[in-house]
Amino acid sequence: MADRWLVRALKGGTNTKIITLNGKNITKMPSALEKLPGLKTLDLQNNQISKVCPEISTLTQLIVLNLGNNHLEEVPEEMKYLTSLRKLHLFKNRISRFASGTCDGLQNLILLNLNNNRLSCLPQEVGRLKSLIYLSINNNQLTSIPAELGHLTDLSDLQLNYNQLICIPEEIKFLKKLQKLFLARNNIEALPEGICDLKKLRILDIAGNIIQTFPPGFKDLQLKEFYCEGNPLLVQKPIIAVPQEEIWSLQEITSRFIMNELAENNSFIMQTIELYPEAKNIISQGKKCSICGKFFFTIWLECVQFVPPSKKWKISRNLDLVPLQILLCSYQCFNRRGPNLFGIAQV
Repeated sequence: MADRWLVRALKGGTNTKIITLNGKNITKMPSALEKLPGLKTLDLQNNQISKVCPEISTLTQLIVLNLGNNHLEEVPEEMKYLTSLRKLHLFKNRISRFASGTCDGLQNLILLNLNNNRLSCLPQEVGRLKSLIYLSINNNQLTSIPAELGHLTDLSDLQLNYNQLICIPEEIKFLKKLQKLFLARNNIEALPEGICDLKKLRILDIAGNIIQTFPPGFKDLQLKEFYCEGNPLLVQKPIIAVPQEEIWSLQEITSRFIMNELAENNSFIMQTIELYPEAKNIISQGKKCSICGKFFFTIWLECVQFVPPSKKWKISRNLDLVPLQILLCSYQCFNRRGPNLFGIAQV
């Protein structure tokens, strides 16, 4: 049946550049596609195709492939042969996995639409799609995003709405060209500090998550639109802190000393730490106190500072103040805080 439809479409001859077989109840891809090596656009959406035929590998000049609303269960391996492909639509299938090697040949792909599938994870290989500008994986079952997503340095539009994400990798900071980021209706508890490095970000949607505070540099983002309704954001309620005796572990004391000496460019410490990769890795996880500017490792006080959103932002109606997470190294610094810095009550 599929070949019969293709024969009708081939009236223009084997030099045909565009084939559209939309909504024809096709259950199997036409093997006669191998007779169209010069094909540029293939639209097979709204059918009942469950597998991609091997002959598709001959379409090395194909630019647009639309297999949306079919019965595919994986992103097929045959995609790697479509080296000219720029736009791939696989929305509304039953896709739960990527076949091995799928991403290897898609070096020219700029758009990938995987909306409304069954993906619970993305393979690390997705980082090989170096030319990708638009990536949409809305309405899936994603619980995590690989750090390799940060390799997609040309990405401008990233859509991950309606998944089950609990966090976003710090490596998102490498997406320097990102302008639109959609994370609505997930289970995200906090945004990574790296999001503050996205100087070109203009639209951010985090509605319907469980975020309470934002990273300190969040207030400097040059957003045009910001949506955060449905999050349990902290509200301005002063908390009286009860002074406590602080007992630091030997690791904490040592880490603080080394990190602060490194900040002072102590040449002896700098040379020594290079000899101990494990210690270097631990120290790289240190944080800086917002009051005294000293570094600390695992013991800190979490505070919050409320600032008004930028007047340039188009924002959710419920956002009067933006709660920023502030970390302090000790109760001594907490007692030196200003009037706009509050402790966070531990429930």
